[in-house]
Amino acid sequence: MKPSLQFRLSQHLALTPQLQQSIRLLQLSTLELHQEVEQMLEQNPFLEPEEEFSPLETAASAEFERQRNERVSSEDSGADREGGTGEAETPALDTADLGTTERDDWENGTERDDFDGISETPSRTSSGDDDDFDPLERNAVSISLQEHLRQQLSGTRLSDQDMAAVDVLIESLNEDGYLADAIEEIAESLTPEDADEEMRDEILSRLKCALGWLQNLEPVGVGAANLSECLVLQLRTMPVSEVRQIAILICQHHLELLARRDIKKLAAATGADDALIKEAQGLIVTLEPKPGRAFTRAEANIIVPDVIVQKSGRGWKVVLNPDVMPKLRINDLYAQALRSSRSPRGTAATEAHTALSARLQEARWFVKNIMQRFDTILRVSNAIVERQKNFFTHGEIAMKPLVLREIADELGLHESTISRVTTAKYMNTPFGTFELKYFFGSSLNTEAGGNASSTAVRALIKQLVSAEDPKKPLSDSQLSSMLEEQGIQVARRTVAKYREALKIAPANLRKAL
Repeated sequence: MKPSLQFRLSQHLALTPQLQQSIRLLQLSTLELHQEVEQMLEQNPFLEPEEEFSPLETAASAEFERQRNERVSSEDSGADREGGTGEAETPALDTADLGTTERDDWENGTERDDFDGISETPSRTSSGDDDDFDPLERNAVSISLQEHLRQQLSGTRLSDQDMAAVDVLIESLNEDGYLADAIEEIAESLTPEDADEEMRDEILSRLKCALGWLQNLEPVGVGAANLSECLVLQLRTMPVSEVRQIAILICQHHLELLARRDIKKLAAATGADDALIKEAQGLIVTLEPKPGRAFTRAEANIIVPDVIVQKSGRGWKVVLNPDVMPKLRINDLYAQALRSSRSPRGTAATEAHTALSARLQEARWFVKNIMQRFDTILRVSNAIVERQKNFFTHGEIAMKPLVLREIADELGLHESTISRVTTAKYMNTPFGTFELKYFFGSSLNTEAGGNASSTAVRALIKQLVSAEDPKKPLSDSQLSSMLEEQGIQVARRTVAKYREALKIAPANLRKAL
């Protein structure tokens, strides 16, 4: 084949590094964004937090403080010379100097003016121990489940080997207080490969003995292998009675029947009458299925909103949450030094200068993209609030149908951009904190020819279930009929899907005993 040259014209889209970074920052959650900021602060010397002062500002502040101290000292010495040997008068408190001192302290990082003009000042108390108290560190004072168990062991007279065996089991507990692995598996992991059968049996026996010690500690039920054993451990600490015995029997062998609330089969399996079964069920309900629940970190489940909706006159106003906004700036000292320096001669020096210039441009892009990220979140949030005004007044039952395409067309953005903005971004409202995706829902037909939001239908189902007779709970078919009476056409399967999404049990499990 004879070689030849051909010219071909084509068009294609190419994402610049700046645009790629903008898209990536837009889809990050608040936690991921702060991790990205911390990483960029470590890698790029031209970036710095706004709370920190540059070297020039620090030097200027130190010089100002020195001059002020000299002025105060000279005034004091002049006052001493005027007073002579007479009795010195008690100097009046100079409130101006006190205010200056406090302002200097605030400017050093204890107060900041956020973008919305709200000043955050530290609370002052009479106790010096509370001055440095941080509410966010409240959970740091509380102890974990493992530490709580070890504190109880410190008062026992166990041998070092038994103490070590109990400690191994403590480390094997999950956050609910259950053993994450079977005790045989734990023993196998501690046994050397060349160990004989006698050593294996000894290790397993010591762990079983240690398990007995662990299960006698507080909270009761810790160290159980499953829910049945956890409940039985708690029941055995109660006074002996016929109800307790029936409850233990149910927890050991008939938990599935109890979950289905099948009184007849429970009575036949245990030999007890209906009244005794109900008393045993009431006793089981008082038990704690997760003994380690009280020691879990509650703050780990707290969601920090990205935007806050506030009442403004007759309408609503959306503001960005200043606590989630990274406060960054370009280091002026380094940037000016790079701009003032001429392009050096030599290959190595030129490459270094080019690399620093690229770093400076990267820092500027990063700050600009973060600002653009929050600007986009604010624009999308404003559009959502404008479309869902009734929700902020009447709640989720007044939610309107809304799809991503509507917001995208209104703001002139792509639908994928709206999807990135509404994922893992949260809005604080008078009814709680919700993900931005929560305000989008498909539409269902009504008899009047209009549309109803699926979110509003779910809220209506929740209301109907909460108002039902516990002895005669509503089935999915009945819920579908009741919705149809209100003009909303919803199939039984759709009702079942919405009910499961709301984590509402079926009618047979909601029936009161």
